Amino acid sequence: MRDVTSDREPRPADEDWTIRRLLTWTTDFLTRRGAESPRLDAEVMLAQVLGWQRVQLYTHWEEPVGERARGEFRELVRRRAEGAPVAYLVGRKEFYSLALEVSPAVLIPRPETEFVVVEFLEAAKAMEAPRAVDVGTGSGCLAIASAHQEARARFEAIDLSAEALETARRNATKHGVADRIRFHQGDLLAPVAGESPFDAILSNPPYIPSADIATLEPGVRDHEPAMALDGGPDGLRVVSRLVLEAIPLLRPGGHLILEIGTAQEQPVRSLIEEAGAYRLLPTVHDLRNHPRVIHAVRDDAR
Repeated sequence: MRDVTSDREPRPADEDWTIRRLLTWTTDFLTRRGAESPRLDAEVMLAQVLGWQRVQLYTHWEEPVGERARGEFRELVRRRAEGAPVAYLVGRKEFYSLALEVSPAVLIPRPETEFVVVEFLEAAKAMEAPRAVDVGTGSGCLAIASAHQEARARFEAIDLSAEALETARRNATKHGVADRIRFHQGDLLAPVAGESPFDAILSNPPYIPSADIATLEPGVRDHEPAMALDGGPDGLRVVSRLVLEAIPLLRPGGHLILEIGTAQEQPVRSLIEEAGAYRLLPTVHDLRNHPRVIHAVRDDAR
């Protein structure tokens, strides 16, 4: 691992590259290159190379890592140091306790987005057979996690990207919910415009203002799909359309559940109030107490 240790001390002999030492040096290396979670990054990448769960690293602490595995690990570390997200390097990300396949074709699921699933599952308790739509499904995280937790739910999952939809289909199959999710390529709700009204419409839409894209952390800005990030000049280009398009496609009492940016609580609530067809519920805050999910209920049909 000359790449990791060359600027600190002479390279150890091969037999000295134990899991403990490899993780220690790699953590230091990534720290000096500005990684936000260097130890976690190192553990996830090494576990991937070895084909292990992360916990196994700690039960094999002093076991040497062979030359082949070190070579593969070195390449992942190099790419991580250049800014590539770990989730793309290992090809997966956990969301709602499910391991989902991810690639640069899809947005990496975030823990904050799980609050959308929580809101849907709570609302679904009062539904006999929930029919829902996931708009901008990406990896399929919202539809798949929701269907996995709620066996009565059926979803229509929509995305503009054919490649994203292929990823979502594989994830649905992997987690045993493919028979309850139909996938559609298209713009917002257009693919289901002819369907009878739904019980819920969920979305993590692009909501970052265009001018802010350049200020994002490089791993996001340079690697994640711009289409899933850029919400137009005010960040609300997609949200404003979705609020209006959802009206005829939600049954009276149906739920609109949207993830938002932390500065968008009042603008989005105002959009929904102006639509004149919804009753707003309290904004959901994430674990850092940031406004994260707007939840509205469709009023009686106008």
